[in-house]
Parts: sequence; C-alpha cells; structure tokens
Amino acid sequence: MPASRLLPSAEAVDLIALVRDLATHELAPLVATAERDEEFPREVFRLLGRAGLLGLPYPEEQGGGGLPYEVYLQVLEEIGAVWSSVGVGTSVHVLSCFGLATAGTEEQRQRWLPDMLGGDLLGAYCLSEPHAGSDPAAMTTRARRTGDDYVITGAKAWTTHGGQADFYTVMARTGDGRNDISCFLVPADAEGLVADPPEQKMGLTGSTTATMRFDGVRVSAERRLGAEGDGLKIALAGLDAGRLGIAAVATGLAQGALDQAVAYAKSRETFGARIIDHQGLSFLLADMEAGIQSARAMLLHAARLKDQGLPYAREASIAKLVATDTAMKVTTDAVQVLGGYGYTRDFPVERYMREAKVMQIFEGTNQIQRLVIGRSLDRGGAGRLVHVES
Repeated sequence: MPASRLLPSAEAVDLIALVRDLATHELAPLVATAERDEEFPREVFRLLGRAGLLGLPYPEEQGGGGLPYEVYLQVLEEIGAVWSSVGVGTSVHVLSCFGLATAGTEEQRQRWLPDMLGGDLLGAYCLSEPHAGSDPAAMTTRARRTGDDYVITGAKAWTTHGGQADFYTVMARTGDGRNDISCFLVPADAEGLVADPPEQKMGLTGSTTATMRFDGVRVSAERRLGAEGDGLKIALAGLDAGRLGIAAVATGLAQGALDQAVAYAKSRETFGARIIDHQGLSFLLADMEAGIQSARAMLLHAARLKDQGLPYAREASIAKLVATDTAMKVTTDAVQVLGGYGYTRDFPVERYMREAKVMQIFEGTNQIQRLVIGRSLDRGGAGRLVHVES
C-alpha cells in the first residue's frame, strides 16, 4: 500500500503496519474463494477479535482499544482494501456495540460489553424495515411491555450478519408516537427470532445479509438500552459514526482497485511502451489517486472532529458521500484500465466494482446524505474550517 496515508502517531504507524500485514497474509489468500462460494468468514472475525481489532474505538475500561476514531478508520481502510465484506462486517459490529457502550448502564456494560468488544460475540444491527429503509421513524416492529419483559414482533430487513450474529441491537416501537422507539440488545438464541434465507446480492457475497423475523420474541426489560423512547436518538447518533466506517471501507476499496490498476499499467506494454507511460492512461490514474486522497482527507477531518467532541454529523455525511461516489468511479475506471481482463474474474477489479455499488446505498443512500447536508446548511450555514489537533 502507498506510504501517503495520514497517520497521527508512532503507535498508530505500528498498528496500521500490523493490520496491513494481517490483511495481506491472513485475509488476502481467502478472499476469492469465500466471495465466489458465498461463504461467511466467521473464523476471520474471531481472528480479528483475538487481534483486538473489533473494539478499537471504545474505552479500554470497557474492553476496547481506547484508540481515536481516526486510527480505527484507518484500520478499516486497510481491511477494506483487501476484503470489503470483512471491512463492512467490522464496521457493522462496531456499530452494533454503540447502543450498549453509550446508553447502557454500568451494570449492563460490565455484563455484556467485554465479550462483544473482544470479538467473542459478533453483532448485527436491526434498524431498517422493508418499507422504512431511509425513514426509520416509520418502523412498525413493536416491543410490547408485559411485566418484566418486552415482546418484540415484526421484521428487520437488510441485516448484515443476519442469521450469523451472536447478538442483535434492535430498534422497536414502544409507543404510538412517531419517535416512540426504544433500543434492545437481543441474543441470537432468543425464541421466535428467525433469519430468512440470505439475500442474493450483486457484491459483498461473503457478507450474509438477511431479513430477521421477530415472532413474539421475549426479552427481559434489563436488555433495554437507555430509557423508553431513546431508541431513535441512539440510532441516529450511531449512524453518524457508522457512515464514517463505510466511508473508510469505501476508501480502502478504491485504494485496492487503484493498486491493481497501477500494477497492471506498469506491466502491460502497447506500441513499444508501458501503458502507464501513455498520457491518456496516466491522467486517468492520476484522477483516481486525486479522488482517493480527497476522500481520505475528508474522512480523517470528520474523524478528528468526532475525536475532539465537536459536531461532525454534516462532515460524516459528506465523507460518506464523497468516499462512496469516489469508490464507484475508481473501481469503474480500474476495470477500464485493465480492458478485457478487467471484465473477467481472473483479476479482482470486477469484484471491486460490484462491491462499490452498495456503498452508495447502505448507511443512508447518497441521496439521503445530500438531504442531510442540505438541511444542515439551512440550519447553520456553510461549513467553516475548524482547527483540530492531528
């Protein structure tokens, strides 16, 4: 990988080097077969958990790594550059821990969070519904209080790790008001919780995506995170962080595609010269590099705002929008650089192109990101450069 990535400290340099080595030697040999056969790489997540990579942005006292979000996102980028399904899965797992880590009681965190952050338990996040993807407040899944328990009934669509996870962070309606939504930590073995057959997807075929059915699933009230009605607030706050995770994976995916394109352009000759020496193609590669560097800079700027406790929702949407649109363009151009070979499965760029498309859709479509950014401008005017320590 290029040495131009921005790293904030010597400790981070060492961590990124470790992750890059792990991705190159442990993950890369498995990717093509797992994606071709649509095999969920559960053992890979156990490996990442043992390496301490599934809880990096959470406090050490909670069992996490205690690292800045900026560093965690660079870890995601390294993983995403080699295996997007695992990068997305890591981001989703970290998101699924958010509700407990930020809204759970001290007793709840001590009881469940160490195994979640340590990677012994793999998480999933249940927010979207078949008719309420971009409008979570329109959800119909309901949690009805019965004594010391809640009974959850409904369905959650597009659940990453659906049917494979050990726990599900679930948003469900607990009242009749539009925002009367609460958050629950549901174990995978809860009676009445069933996964539909996995979706047959264009890309990320090593990542299982399924609709989860809640047929009268009974969970103890002690598994509610935060107060009744706090669920939507928890969900939206988590999505800001989750959008940065997807932006990091998309940036890594674009980088991986560019690496393949440059290697091919340096080895392939036409008209007596390497194709990278032809100005038309070298300019295309230069634009790819400029796009990736711009996406990375926006991503890290948003992360630094988050790390200093400053508002970053607008910047998270911009980072997600820019990084995923860039990934789509870069992977498409990488296929073009390789020509006919790029359209075959002999090279991974065709897979990168298929994987990039969904990055523009999940964690809020890029049309939703533009809506978020536009509303933010209406409320607070245009963004200004905020000094953050790097």
